Amino acid sequence: MAKTILIKPLITEKADGLSDKIGQYSFIVNKRANKLEIKKEIEQMYSVSVSSVNTMIMPGKSKSRNTKSGLVKGRVSSFKKAIVTLADGELIDFFGDI
Repeated sequence: MAKTILIKPLITEKADGLSDKIGQYSFIVNKRANKLEIKKEIEQMYSVSVSSVNTMIMPGKSKSRNTKSGLVKGRVSSFKKAIVTLADGELIDFFGDI
């Protein structure tokens, strides 16, 4: 069974600002993937050259919200985030022709 390395791109305001200013893109990746595997997968999938990869494990958090039936408590699971810096002049277009 081959493990999937890239789960999905992380599209937030902060990640969008990083990609516009300094060419860094954020992805949610498999917790067991290392930096070399992430670099190889992104270069293969998006046809770009990656200059560096930074990874971090984001901890799970407890969340609660008020509803009509009372307080609902839950937990958001932890995940691994990779911030990929591309070579100068390269970019990834997540949105295509929207």
